[in-house]
Amino acid sequence: MDANYEDLIKIFASTTDVNDMQKLLEEMLTPNELKDLRLRWNLMKDLYKGLPQREIAASYGISLCKITRGSKILKQKDSYCKKLLSDRYDDHLHL
Repeated sequence: MDANYEDLIKIFASTTDVNDMQKLLEEMLTPNELKDLRLRWNLMKDLYKGLPQREIAASYGISLCKITRGSKILKQKDSYCKKLLSDRYDDHLHL
């Protein structure tokens, strides 16, 4: 792993306060990058809930290609995103 990338990962991993994380993201990313990140997370949640890809695409006004990446991630056996979604939302979704 590239040393600079590793350093960045360690910074994010060590930021445990919600307000600090928000400030870090807002300082590091442009408003459009933050918007893209929120969109990616929202579509991952929708995919996890089982919503059809076409419905998600129409809801957010995005192409199916953007959704396909998220779908592939959630189908991976060792997907960390899927684990996060499961840990956070399974009780609420009754899955």
